[in-house]
Amino acid sequence: MDDRLVNLRKVLSVPRSLAFYLTFYVGSVVFVCGAVLFMSISKPLFRMFVRGWSGWHRLCCRWLLGIRVKLENPVFKPGVLYAIRHEAFFEAIDLPWLFRLPVVFAKAELLAIPGWGLAGRNFGLIGVEREAGAKALRTMLNEAKRLMAEDRPLIIFPEGTRTPHGTPGKLQSGFAGIYKLLRLPVIPVAVDSGPLYHRTWKQSGTIRYRFAQEIPAGLPREEIEARVEAAINALNG
Repeated sequence: MDDRLVNLRKVLSVPRSLAFYLTFYVGSVVFVCGAVLFMSISKPLFRMFVRGWSGWHRLCCRWLLGIRVKLENPVFKPGVLYAIRHEAFFEAIDLPWLFRLPVVFAKAELLAIPGWGLAGRNFGLIGVEREAGAKALRTMLNEAKRLMAEDRPLIIFPEGTRTPHGTPGKLQSGFAGIYKLLRLPVIPVAVDSGPLYHRTWKQSGTIRYRFAQEIPAGLPREEIEARVEAAINALNG
């Protein structure tokens, strides 16, 4: 790419990012307040506000940051566990727009955020405490099964936290346990959001989701971990 074009993109990233922060977060207040308001009044309207917040984020990324989203071999179906690479907050915010009513395993601390955490819990976020005992794990998995009975996809970030782009992601030990106990096939999903989004001054470009082939349930721990790691790191070059 021409050096002048590279420099221009760097310069433009500052006002673009400032506009994004202001527009997205002010709009987020409206969507979160709407979700909390309708939480106990109307489930369809509550879910509309949650999905609308995610769609608002996608819209702000496209028109303020110049970020496009590309899906490679997308597969959307209930009754599977989607294991998604985690490089930035982008994919976490994008989930309710990308999937239909996803049930998401998320860090328990996120559910403590005022307003947002309450809305997230009611929408289908399942808090994961890494040091939780067997009773807490059973409660968590029972909740996942209850929500999946509504034909909702189940989502997990198996690395447990954001992993820098260019660094091979390693799975947390809890992933194999959840895979075994839920007895579900897995669809790994690679994403390369880090270089564009996980930075103060965000860059324009294309973020890709690459859906791998479905992996059957019931595999040994070593095999499922190796296959998922290889698949979610497919865009990590």
